[in-house]
Amino acid sequence: MPGAKERELRRRIGSVQSTKKITRAMELIAATRVVKAMQRANEAKPYATQVTGVIENLAAGGARVSHPLLREVDDVKRVGIIAITSDRGLAGSYNAAVIKAAERQLDAARTQGADYALILIGKKANDYFSFRNYNIEASYTGMSDTPTYENAREVAGKVVEMFEAGEVDRVELAYTEFITMGTQKVTVRRYLPLETAEAMAEEGGGSSSALAEFEFEPSPGGVLESLLPRYMESRLYSALLEAAASEHANRQRAMKAATDNAEELIIKLSREMNQARQASITTEIMEIVSGAEALGGDDANAQINLILENTEGTPV
Repeated sequence: MPGAKERELRRRIGSVQSTKKITRAMELIAATRVVKAMQRANEAKPYATQVTGVIENLAAGGARVSHPLLREVDDVKRVGIIAITSDRGLAGSYNAAVIKAAERQLDAARTQGADYALILIGKKANDYFSFRNYNIEASYTGMSDTPTYENAREVAGKVVEMFEAGEVDRVELAYTEFITMGTQKVTVRRYLPLETAEAMAEEGGGSSSALAEFEFEPSPGGVLESLLPRYMESRLYSALLEAAASEHANRQRAMKAATDNAEELIIKLSREMNQARQASITTEIMEIVSGAEALGGDDANAQINLILENTEGTPV
């Protein structure tokens, strides 16, 4: 009969094996989703590139416009902070890194004597800041896994509305930038006010040698003015897609590490169980031999063989 320690080790091994199956399945799911997220991010790039190219040509054509989104404020009274996290956990340090970056921006605003307004995307950020009683201006969930352009338009519309109404004087965007499958980094960028047309074209990767070879109707300034809100939505949509790809990549790594750790723990517990079984068998054999010798019997070997048959497959 197995001892109490052996039974406990069997239960632990069974529990770890069940956990390993779950983490392995989550690893495979995350690997599939990160590929799809990368494809969606790549598919969205032509639109962003085209918008940037139009802005570049407008800048080359000398377009100038006075737009509320370009409003620069010398004395910033309130800073808006957009933080993009996930709705689900088990993604390593993905959420914690973005939350820490957003909190640094918040502390910097307070140090400068400015108030703050949090615009949170993802349940994890909302849970963190609401638990600590921070001022949350708006919170969005259910879009971090597979964001759509409509999601970006909804959030960008809220932020633009706040900025144009003077509720915030500057807006910072904190998210995780997807570089490669193995590399993602937390990035904080100014979202509002927008830079000049030349700076926007440079940030979007446009060529500095663009020529004003196009005619715009009704005017270059009018086109630029109507294009700026679309540019805002495009920037946020790109950030959402990169954040989604980064989330899945981080989850895949975290689940792989958990699976590897579970495998190592199973090996360790199996060795401990074998040692416990060996010790139990040795003890029983010694008790039978001692008892047989004390009684002067000849059936010690038969008893030992019976024990070995009941522990078939156990190294002794």
